[in-house]
Amino acid sequence: MTTDRIRKGTLAINRVFYDFVENELLPTVKLTSETFWPGVENIFGTLTPHNLELLDRRDELQRQIDAYHEQRRGEAWNHDEYVRFLTEIGYLVEAGPDFEIDTANVDDEIAKIAGPQLVVPVSNARFALNAANARWGSLYDALYGSNVIDSSDGKAPGDGYNPKRGAAVINYAAGFLDRALPLRKASHQNVTEYRLDLDEKRARVSVFLDDGSRTEFEQAAAFVAYHKEEQRLSLLFRNHGVHVEIIIDPEHPVGRDAPAGVCDIVLESALTTIQDCEDSVAAVDAEDKTHCYRNWLGLMQGSLTAELVKGGKSLTRRLETDRSYTGVEGDGLTLPGRSLMLIRNVGHLMRTDAILDANGEEVFEGILDAIVTVACALNDIRGQAPVGNSRTGSIYIVKPKMHGPDETAFTDELMAMVEDLYGLDRNTIKIGVMDEERRTTVNLKECIRAVKSRLVFINTGFLDRTGDEIHTSMVAGPVLRKETIKQQPWLLAYEDWNVDLGIRCSLPGRAQIGKGMFPKTDEMREMVETKMAHPEAGASCAWVPSPTAATLHAMHYHQVDVAERQHQLATRPLAGLDAILTPPFGDPAELSADEIQAELDNNAQGILGYVVRWIDQGIGCSKVPDINGVNLMEDRATLRISSQHIANWLAHGVCDQNQVRATLLRMAAVVDDQNSADPLYERMSDDPDKSIAFKAACDLVFEGRSQPNGYTEPLLHYHRRRKKTLAADG
Repeated sequence: MTTDRIRKGTLAINRVFYDFVENELLPTVKLTSETFWPGVENIFGTLTPHNLELLDRRDELQRQIDAYHEQRRGEAWNHDEYVRFLTEIGYLVEAGPDFEIDTANVDDEIAKIAGPQLVVPVSNARFALNAANARWGSLYDALYGSNVIDSSDGKAPGDGYNPKRGAAVINYAAGFLDRALPLRKASHQNVTEYRLDLDEKRARVSVFLDDGSRTEFEQAAAFVAYHKEEQRLSLLFRNHGVHVEIIIDPEHPVGRDAPAGVCDIVLESALTTIQDCEDSVAAVDAEDKTHCYRNWLGLMQGSLTAELVKGGKSLTRRLETDRSYTGVEGDGLTLPGRSLMLIRNVGHLMRTDAILDANGEEVFEGILDAIVTVACALNDIRGQAPVGNSRTGSIYIVKPKMHGPDETAFTDELMAMVEDLYGLDRNTIKIGVMDEERRTTVNLKECIRAVKSRLVFINTGFLDRTGDEIHTSMVAGPVLRKETIKQQPWLLAYEDWNVDLGIRCSLPGRAQIGKGMFPKTDEMREMVETKMAHPEAGASCAWVPSPTAATLHAMHYHQVDVAERQHQLATRPLAGLDAILTPPFGDPAELSADEIQAELDNNAQGILGYVVRWIDQGIGCSKVPDINGVNLMEDRATLRISSQHIANWLAHGVCDQNQVRATLLRMAAVVDDQNSADPLYERMSDDPDKSIAFKAACDLVFEGRSQPNGYTEPLLHYHRRRKKTLAADG
């Protein structure tokens, strides 16, 4: 970690970051050092004091809430008194009159079309490119390679192509087509030919069946375009705004054995992707941040590549080009080949050593993220990239971990100053507000109002939201087991509240209403069976853990017309705020000693499994096996809820430090065994006192109550920096 710094005005800039800005970033967007650094200095000088005030306000509110509960320890819960108290201290603000957001120049993938959304660490170029290129996915591949198709009766995948499994895939896909693109009085399983008929006026598709009869699609308008090349024919259909491509090639190894010669069905899958600088990355210093910024710049320039070996061959992965078709009227049709990309900045809390301010303090990382990620995106909105992102000239930033309307308004102020720095029109920068902190949830309407001309996204997320719920009510009482918390009225009301307020503030047709991640990376059958609940709940996007999952989840958006569903939900009563403000308390006396220990085991194993990779290898997001060996897609949100849960039980005597310490030691051995095949893995259980990762996990639990809002970043960054320093020193 270099400490060499360059002086620009009152700023002391890390050499690695400075060289990136001067030699890679500024030349691409035709900015000069003489205008850039003074502008950066002005933004930090203006906004740093305000940022500090907002963080102090968070701490003061938490102190007041803790004192309230401490004074009433042992008393029965008085909900009405609690709500009055939150109003008196300004935690809960009065909602103003109804309004509509007026965000303009929003791409259709966000404003009008519902579909899956990926979240991927921008620090990993291969993952970032895979996600960006997941706009289109093979349904045949997704089904064949996942457990959606079972392995019974000789259908196991095996080393080579299994015709029995292939037949099951083809049969399943035909059933999907029956739901998404139904035929008149027939099934796609009985089709022997899809024939493209061309005349002078309009292209049509005729469908021939195995009984010799002919039929048509129920919705003829669903057929929108085609592409023909030698014996290969692609037929493009649109349903609920998203596309399905039936590819016919009788000479293809799959098409030879498939009815009607269909060799694949390709779905428009990940409409949008959040390239992440936050929870899924482990960026703790200037070098790490510069790496993230460099990859984002490469995505915005269209120049990012990644080398990989697949099937014994070396490949270079880069951004896909657009897809071209001939429309039914004979005109050309071009569709994006890539997912529309948003960039998730960090929140208001953390600082970075990329720049030191006039007082020698590290600057706020979230402010720097806005400055740099927007500069990178200038390549896109100015049309300088060979493959574009936004077609409306907008820059999309997802902003997490904001607490209430004042912090949301601060983000609006920050983006306005960044726009002024680059000479951009007001509201060129669009904002996604993550509804994952309780003070944002209960004041969501006013948070939306604060960015009503920038807003393009709101969402819910169980993990961070529950972590904040536990920390906010840390002193009030012991919480239920995690799985039980998921069934409590506050959480169900929170999910509905987000959708209800989004609809009432006119997000449909202008912005996304999102739902959270399905974390079980290998359990795609379960995802297909359950995740349709998200579009049915009125969500226009929902997070999935992989490109394969995006293609499988895309099937749900052909079954649910989200726009129509949102229209239906607009008339239901607003979800109850009282339920949201009822913490998920439990009675420890109702739990057996074995149940308590099982919960501790589950939490401790999850904490250690994630933290050991974060600290030792700098991996911020990965498939981590849980205590039962089920792979889960983990990031810091998981860590927050698990560490806060144990901290809460410690605070109320459900368990004690000795029991938790013994549990962590025992689970360290379990995690070590789970990672035995990783040649880079460093065992914790052999010498726990010397393991920085084990120490970090212990601190997250035993110091969890004192961490700001229960966040894990301060301790993770501290210990990861220690690890990097030791590694550098040999």
